[in-house]
Amino acid sequence: MFRGLFAWLWGWVRWLGLRFAALMVGLVLFYSMINPPTTWTIVAETRQHPGTARQWTRYHDIAPVMIRSVVAAEDANFCNHWGFDMTEIRKVVASGSSRGASTLSQQTAKNVYLWQGRSWPRKVLETAYTPLIEALWSKRRIVEVYLNVAEFGPGVFGIHAAARHHFGTTPDKLTTRQAAALASILPAPKSRRPDTGSRRTRAIADGAATIARDGRDRCPGLSLRENAC
Repeated sequence: MFRGLFAWLWGWVRWLGLRFAALMVGLVLFYSMINPPTTWTIVAETRQHPGTARQWTRYHDIAPVMIRSVVAAEDANFCNHWGFDMTEIRKVVASGSSRGASTLSQQTAKNVYLWQGRSWPRKVLETAYTPLIEALWSKRRIVEVYLNVAEFGPGVFGIHAAARHHFGTTPDKLTTRQAAALASILPAPKSRRPDTGSRRTRAIADGAATIARDGRDRCPGLSLRENAC
C-alpha cells in the first residue's frame, strides 16, 4: 500500500517538476528574443516611487564605457565564467566574509524572473535560472537586459532613465566618470547617489580601464570596446 502511494506521489512530483522546468526554459527562451516589459521589482517599487519613465535602450545605444564600468563594478570575470564565478566564491568562503559573489548573470536572473530579498526558495530558483540564461542568451543579451531592468535609484529603472535622471543625458553620451558613478550605486541604489568624484567611482573607472587592458572586456559574442558583435 505504502509503496503504491509513494509511487503515485513520486509520479506527481516528477510530472510537476518536468513541467515547471519546461516553463522556466520557455520563459528564458522568450526573453532571449523579447524585451521584458516589466519585472516584479519594477512593479512593486514604482508604486511607491513613480520615478522616471523607463525606456528600453538597445545594447548598441549604450556607451561602451558604461558596459565596461558595470562589468568592472559588479562582475569583473563576466567573460570568463558560465554564470557562477567560482574563483570569487572560493575567495568568499575562504575569508569567511558575508559579502556576496553574485555575477551579472545571477543578478539578471533575480531581477527579471524573481523577487528581491534573501530566502532559500529565491536562491534555489536563481541558481536554476542562471545556467539557463548563460546557455540560451548571449553575453551581450545578458548585459543589455541587466542594464535595462537594474535599479539606479528609488523608482529609477534602466540605464535610459538613470542617465536622464542623474545626468540629464542619454546612455550613448555618458562620460567615463558618469558611467562609473552610475555603476557605483548598483549595490545599494536606494541609499547611494552617483558621485563622479567619489573614491568608489574612481576605483570603478580604473577597473574599467584595467579589464580593457588585460582583455577581460572581450568574450564570445560580446565586445565591450565597440559594442559590436
